[in-house]
Amino acid sequence: MQDTSKQYDAVIDTCKSLFIKKMSDYGSAWRILRLPSLTDQIFIKAQRIRGLQKNDVRKVDEGEVSEFIGIINYCIMALIQLEKGVVEQPDLSTEEATALYTEKAAITKQLMEDKNHDYGEAWRDMRVSSLTDLILQKLLRVKQIEDNKGKTIVSEGIDANYQDMINYAVFAMIHLNEEKA
Repeated sequence: MQDTSKQYDAVIDTCKSLFIKKMSDYGSAWRILRLPSLTDQIFIKAQRIRGLQKNDVRKVDEGEVSEFIGIINYCIMALIQLEKGVVEQPDLSTEEATALYTEKAAITKQLMEDKNHDYGEAWRDMRVSSLTDLILQKLLRVKQIEDNKGKTIVSEGIDANYQDMINYAVFAMIHLNEEKA
């Protein structure tokens, strides 16, 4: 494997840093969000990325990277919500939320490493636009599972889809960082 582990950690560190700063600004207000609300936030980010990839003109001065960071952070929030449940009032300190963030990111990285081993880092030959499309596909799957009240017959659950979206977004950011370098 190239430097995937280090590159992955660098992307997550960037995302976690922003998460912590936003926790300082807003507290854990996100804890009141139900899963469909988080899914919709991720969907908005992914749709914007797709629009940026298709359109020649940008009217807002933010690129794909900030949106991929948003996808990663919202997915981690969703994984925390899956575990802890939704609350009526913010209930996590920055330290508690950061510890949960770190835990979910580590579990998701392990999944990436396991799949990366089996797939031989195939994502390195993919386009960022394909990774965006895969995120959108996973979002549509999550929405369907949510509409089915969380029940699946043979498919992975919502958590696995959020983890895959995190990993696709990290891969996209690694590609974008390599293009910049």
